[in-house]
Amino acid sequence: MSTARTVRMGVIGAGFARTTQIPALRALPGVEVVSLASARREKVEEAGRQLGVPHVTTDWREVVSRPEVTCVCISTPPALHRDITLAALEAGKAVLCEKPTALDAREAEAMWHAARERRVLALLDHELRFLPTRQRMRALLRSGELGKVRGARVFYRNDNRASPERPWDWWSDASQGGGLLGAIGSHAVDTLRFMLGAEPDEVLGELATHTPERPDALTGQSRPVTSDDEARLLLRFGATTAAIELSMVSPGKPVHGVEVSCERGGLRVEGRELWRSTVGTRSWERVALPAEPPLPPGLPDNEWARGFLALAGAMTQALREGRASVEDAATLEDGWRNQQVLDAARRSHAERRWIRLSSGT
Repeated sequence: MSTARTVRMGVIGAGFARTTQIPALRALPGVEVVSLASARREKVEEAGRQLGVPHVTTDWREVVSRPEVTCVCISTPPALHRDITLAALEAGKAVLCEKPTALDAREAEAMWHAARERRVLALLDHELRFLPTRQRMRALLRSGELGKVRGARVFYRNDNRASPERPWDWWSDASQGGGLLGAIGSHAVDTLRFMLGAEPDEVLGELATHTPERPDALTGQSRPVTSDDEARLLLRFGATTAAIELSMVSPGKPVHGVEVSCERGGLRVEGRELWRSTVGTRSWERVALPAEPPLPPGLPDNEWARGFLALAGAMTQALREGRASVEDAATLEDGWRNQQVLDAARRSHAERRWIRLSSGT
């Protein structure tokens, strides 16, 4: 099959896209980044010069409407995800959308249905699925050699929002989709669904906002924070209960990982390392994995960049070959299912009770 066609990317957003997504895309064979949009003129012009993107604009609609754009990479606050995705799909473009999928499950469902009707490649940027550690963990779980899964846990600790002096931004605003539950909780939910190969039945959630106000960067005046900076969830997958523990305000060494406990042993991913334990040994042994390839210049050496590079490579290869699916990638249906869990966690927090999830499609 020929792989000669060039994939021309239009990118909307200049945060994570500027530091990670565009450098990764530009390093891939047969891929060009031809258009970039961001709301602030000076920011998008600087990013365009720095990254060599020939067309920049403050209007995302210009990116979507450009005939040469093959795929639209959406890296904006979640409040814009639905509208941009629907417009891109209507224009016949493939889509790679950042997580969380949308503001709520209703928006996410509209995105999924539109992609299904258009029959184009439309994915969520759950890049952690493509890390070798997580791929290997999933393969070991699916092999059955560790026995039945008894429990699982996703944990994340960082203190990058612990200081009350950190300025207010869209991340502080729930109406724009800000907050830890969406930013990292969406990854945690997707990780559990991906690893366990099952859908959760019920959710119990508790959220916290430890810094209720932050200073406006321009005026210095305090602005209310309506999003969460800490989250704890319990998810029931039939007889198996999984826990999610997330904090952006906890001091100490940052950690991010997954643990799964089974009848005959357990697995633990932390960062880019995989560990295995056998029942009775009371110890962890590191699982050998192939050496990671060097990163292209300009990419930060972290799990997000490495995962995105792998996901983007698989997606753009599929586009070059005319395929409308990518093995192991999160689809917009996955995005809708993840969003249902996030919505249920917020409702659980508000109502102080377990929330049962609908299994309908």
